[in-house]
Amino acid sequence: MVCVDNTFCSPYLQKPLDLGADIVLHSMTKFINGHADIVAGMVVTKTEAMYKTLRGVMVNVGCNMDPHQAFLTRRGLKTLAIRIDRAQENSIKVSEFLENHPKVEWVRYPGLKSHPQFDLAKKQMKGPGAMISFGLKGGFDAGKKMMDNVELALLAVSLGGIETLIQHPASMTHSKLTKEAKDKAGISDGLVRLSIGIEEVEDIINDLKQALDKV
Repeated sequence: MVCVDNTFCSPYLQKPLDLGADIVLHSMTKFINGHADIVAGMVVTKTEAMYKTLRGVMVNVGCNMDPHQAFLTRRGLKTLAIRIDRAQENSIKVSEFLENHPKVEWVRYPGLKSHPQFDLAKKQMKGPGAMISFGLKGGFDAGKKMMDNVELALLAVSLGGIETLIQHPASMTHSKLTKEAKDKAGISDGLVRLSIGIEEVEDIINDLKQALDKV
């Protein structure tokens, strides 16, 4: 049985059930809602039998949205395509900027030809999305310094909203892990994660540039 978390792509960019998955998860808090004002999730199954099994669990543990959250999610869905198209357009330009910056060691974004699975992403996704990760040459201190100096990008660990969000896992979400645990999870000291929003791309790039200049 194959279960796929499709949150980063949303149904707009990738349809895992068509690619052979049995269960698909979405955090609707992210791209589907798109405005960072709900907490919600969704489970989609390939078969009715699996749906009935999972629905029983859902009902028993009380996993249902209140009406207002459902309304906000439905509102967000109406602009899903246009939001992702704009964020994705921005992401391509931001990733190219980062890839050519002297203080950046590496960039991982499926829309870059340098990505090891660039061809696979083109084959199964409608587009590369709006999530970028990159590594700073200065490691932990460089990551913290960049977080202290961004101005437009919001320092937050969520993703998929209309605003550009940035986080440094080693000093934020994964700060309590041992070095061995971080290494095992692939969390390097210089890793930075970006969720690109729909702002003017020049503003995003200028913000990252001025923050990198201070690293």
